[in-house]
Amino acid sequence: MDFVRAGQTPEEARSALVQWVLRIGVAGCFVGHGAFGIITKAAWVPYFAVAHVSEPWVWRLMPWVGAMDIAVGALALAFPRRAVFIWAAIWGVWTALLRPLSGEPCWEFWERAGNYGVPLAILTAVGWRGPLFGRLAPRWPAFDASTRSRLGWALRLVTFALLAGHAGCTLTEARASFTHNFTAVFPHGPAFAVPAVGAFELALAGGVLLSPSLALLIGVCAWKVATETLFVFAGSPVWEVVERFGSYTAPLALALLVATRQPARAVGVALAH
Repeated sequence: MDFVRAGQTPEEARSALVQWVLRIGVAGCFVGHGAFGIITKAAWVPYFAVAHVSEPWVWRLMPWVGAMDIAVGALALAFPRRAVFIWAAIWGVWTALLRPLSGEPCWEFWERAGNYGVPLAILTAVGWRGPLFGRLAPRWPAFDASTRSRLGWALRLVTFALLAGHAGCTLTEARASFTHNFTAVFPHGPAFAVPAVGAFELALAGGVLLSPSLALLIGVCAWKVATETLFVFAGSPVWEVVERFGSYTAPLALALLVATRQPARAVGVALAH
């Protein structure tokens, strides 16, 4: 994979890197999600029930859904087409909606903004109009002010939503998995630690929405990687970390947008307009 090519200006190289970060985010999300389909995941059964699929058929269909997701992830990396990212966005929205539709809190939908928001951000940058199956340019041109603003706001809202959604799950104790992961890794942690994490993430979400500085965005990316890695330390498959790639790459891509020739403070102001 040729991330940066000879003859590119620094701005062109940076915009190409942003593209690759976002495509890797889509690929990781779909490969991780697909892996659970291949090995089958009992937690998915209620989601299929929303579509009135009987349980015996759920176990038959899961590997096929998993194979489809893995194929989408591979296409996002190797053969980027507008149709791939349109499908990734639609499928990501639908699978996230299945959670509240199956009786889980609405926070679960927003916490998965990285799943559908990253392909939406790609479409925001390259435009919705154009051939569905025509190959997207392997190198994006240097971003003009309009593209930078659109992509910046898309990534800003995605990062805000995934942080606020996770905070909502944590503060309302709607998600038992984070509490389980935290107590498994820190068995003697104070009782207020889990809601404190939720409050901290809510503050991070507000910071991203109001003033997305370079340091803040890098910190958000590191925080998401660290907190999601708790799954592995708590005994869950590594695919739990992989399928959340969108949650890491959204703030990282936004950080790359901020790290331009302009000072970070100036970029924060520019993204607000």
